[in-house]
Amino acid sequence: MTQLLRSYFYTERDSVRRALHTTLRAGHLVADKTHHIKRDTLAGHELIYCFKGAGVVKVAGHLHRVKAHSLSWVSCWHPHEHWADPTNPWELYWIRIDGPGLDALAELLRVQESPVFQALDDAKLQRIFIEIFHLLEIPSPHAPVHMHRTIATMLALLYENRFKDGAHDADPVPSALERPLVRMKQHYADPLKLAELSVLAGMSVSHFIRTFKRTMGTSPIDWLRLERINQAKRRLVDTNEPIKEIARQCGYRDPYFFSKDFKKLAGLPPSIYREQECGKRE
Repeated sequence: MTQLLRSYFYTERDSVRRALHTTLRAGHLVADKTHHIKRDTLAGHELIYCFKGAGVVKVAGHLHRVKAHSLSWVSCWHPHEHWADPTNPWELYWIRIDGPGLDALAELLRVQESPVFQALDDAKLQRIFIEIFHLLEIPSPHAPVHMHRTIATMLALLYENRFKDGAHDADPVPSALERPLVRMKQHYADPLKLAELSVLAGMSVSHFIRTFKRTMGTSPIDWLRLERINQAKRRLVDTNEPIKEIARQCGYRDPYFFSKDFKKLAGLPPSIYREQECGKRE
């Protein structure tokens, strides 16, 4: 029989959940050979640390073997399963977390394709889990910010593990595009011109467009449109600002054109997007 040695449930205030990483569920279990979890969808992201035994996680229809001293990241918003190896059932610490930016970080770390993190610092990771358990056991007025800091420390370990070779992508961005990309990311609301961006790249306009499209898979203008819409998505969920104001903040002087562009790129109007995404948090 699977033994739950620790089991925690926690629901944080909405105002905190929108601003900080929080733990929704956590625990420590010793599995038997029948241990098997299968879900269609559930709020948050689950970090499952196997420190003894072995098991399997199934994400996006693919199976991934899990050995001792490894951690699996599972986005619970999507169908997923995990189960113990019946010949060597695992012992786990786990937390299910929620908060701003987790979906984007999961995408950056490619957890859908590669959810298992190996060669981690076991002592440090176990200390982090124990600290999270302690914060859930003994609430305090400052617990939310301490929880955020502790989860952020764990996420930083996973980031460093995934990118320990220093390379984020198989095909790095050419150095000539770094300055225009920084300008586009930091000043996406400004009326940027191709001539200005090409000067930053040290190229002619036509050469800049060709190089950008070959590297990024789309034209500079379309990339900038998508960046503006992505920033608008974040503002729609993280703030209560009027849609007209968010349009202005993201570089759209005409709210009607913003709504039209948003629907074209996101698949639904900004008001419906806000309603659906904020509904997930409730």
